[in-house]
Amino acid sequence: MDITAMIADWSWLGDVPERERLSRLRNAWYADETGLWDHDAPVAEGGWGWPKGPNGAFFALYEFRHTLGSYKPHFWATHDWERVRDHADPLVLAGLDAFLLGLIWDGMDGESGETDRDFFSGDPEVSYGLLVARSPDGVRELAATWEGVRPRLDGLREAFTVYSAVPDGRGGDFDAFDLLLTEWGHILTEAAGRGWGVVGLSE
Repeated sequence: MDITAMIADWSWLGDVPERERLSRLRNAWYADETGLWDHDAPVAEGGWGWPKGPNGAFFALYEFRHTLGSYKPHFWATHDWERVRDHADPLVLAGLDAFLLGLIWDGMDGESGETDRDFFSGDPEVSYGLLVARSPDGVRELAATWEGVRPRLDGLREAFTVYSAVPDGRGGDFDAFDLLLTEWGHILTEAAGRGWGVVGLSE
């Protein structure tokens, strides 16, 4: 499974009925005039893609470093967290639980908080591929959570190294974990500063 992370102007999407909002974002993303699909355009390894064209002021894409667009690193990050969380400082535990639940984690008991999907549509026919949907209010809360946990994250390194290993010997890579979360923090911070929402799509 892949993931494309976007930030988007909720008021622009809100100009159309909820069943049409996700298709509006997709159509704007796929439009030739964005310049995102030019074969001769420079390809950035990570970072922002700012579209051109008439809808370019209403959304942007973020390319995660070292993931090749795959959802797998996000999936493994949550599994690493599940093995490490009982050994984390209580402030890191609370902060990362909230942060990951708000984006990519189903939680220990399936209590996923990654959706503000009511803005779009509950109909699977029109919401296919929607992995993450955070409203501007949800984005601000998660951005604040990230700012609280970010300075303490490196304190998790030792526990991560010891406890993230699985029976086959594969251990989690703290630096990759740290980078992935930091990039989600970049996305949330940019969206919060604009008063926009965050969407994660699988195509």
